[in-house]
Amino acid sequence: GWGLPAEGEGADLIRRILVLTADHELNASAFAARVAASTGASLAAACLAGLATLSGPRHGGAYAAIGGLLADAERLGPAQAVATRLAQDRWLPGFGHPLYPGGDPRAQALLPRIALQPPTAALLRAAQAGAGQQPNIDFALVAAGDALGLPDEAPFALFTVARCAGWIAHAVEQGQSETLIRPRARYVGPEPD
Repeated sequence: GWGLPAEGEGADLIRRILVLTADHELNASAFAARVAASTGASLAAACLAGLATLSGPRHGGAYAAIGGLLADAERLGPAQAVATRLAQDRWLPGFGHPLYPGGDPRAQALLPRIALQPPTAALLRAAQAGAGQQPNIDFALVAAGDALGLPDEAPFALFTVARCAGWIAHAVEQGQSETLIRPRARYVGPEPD
């Protein structure tokens, strides 16, 4: 659909992306899919729950934020773009991951296979030097899309297609348990009069 040959380095990279992003424990979208499945909802409904959750800017929407950072890097220079965000105590999209302080293994598996374009490579070096943060899977997907000449929405599309397989697996597993996911909540505010 994007004009890439069915074989070769580009196709291999896309296959690797699909495998590495299909599942990631109980992240927000997988948990939402499992909750929906626990009610007896259909597989399609479980996937819709996952997709609705993925649409948030703190999950699947990270790609757009990386695009903004790349635009800042082009306008200000990579080191200044990173320094400005850090000085403003702003999130550095595409870098760092709370589960992987030493670096996201999915990004580590993909980045050596990507012919980084000069602006992307410069941002990577600036973020590592200025923030001491390693790239995460979001950065790797944006870098892959850029290197392959894919449309801007390709990272989200690849991530979503892969995750659909993961959500279905979670939903099937949850459905087989025949138990409803029902977390409890405890009020911790002031005691009522």
